[in-house]
Amino acid sequence: MINSKKYLVAFAITAVIFGTAIFVSNILSQKKLEDVRTIENRVALDILSSETQFALLEETSCRDIGPGFLSKELGSIGEKLTYAENQTEFNNADLEYLKRSYFLLEIKDYLLMKRLTEKCGVKPTFILYFYSTKDLCEDCQKTGYVLTALRDKYPDLRVYSFDYHFDLGAINTLVSIYKVKSDLPALIINGLIYYGFHSTEELEETVPALKELAARAKALEKAATSTPETN
Repeated sequence: MINSKKYLVAFAITAVIFGTAIFVSNILSQKKLEDVRTIENRVALDILSSETQFALLEETSCRDIGPGFLSKELGSIGEKLTYAENQTEFNNADLEYLKRSYFLLEIKDYLLMKRLTEKCGVKPTFILYFYSTKDLCEDCQKTGYVLTALRDKYPDLRVYSFDYHFDLGAINTLVSIYKVKSDLPALIINGLIYYGFHSTEELEETVPALKELAARAKALEKAATSTPETN
């Protein structure tokens, strides 16, 4: 009888612990879902905002184009989508819709900025980055960090990221135009293509457009430090 009571008490304690664990797990899962939904809503709003900006930018004047012109908005949306991709609770259909909208938004921005820079006589630096989520691609992840660092370092640099295997006609057209192979990651920098992983320093030293950006940044920094103070 005593042993039976012990077993019952042990069972009750185990049941309470197990039930508490399930309860806490459900709360945490619900919190994750809420966080993911918040990200989803923010991305959708950011995309809508950027699309509205494009309509306004078509009427913009050259004097309005400055460093980092609209690039931060796209970068922010991209970072949120990257976060969403890593959340297992995110609905795949919703994620695909957001990615499709974002990729089209990037292409629209790319074409618009090409027109604006040509009209205004500005020499831009564009990077089209093709990565893969279909297979494990560690170099793609590392390249993403490199491009984020470059974008932060050079406000005039415009980076557009595309999932190589994503089922979207516009991406397939880009791949066809630039003859991008499936040897990923792949970077197209002002028309020149580079395959595989390259560090920040390597890109700055070997890519003509980035070498020019680096030299320009150093010249501006030198000019700023050598300018005499005025009273």
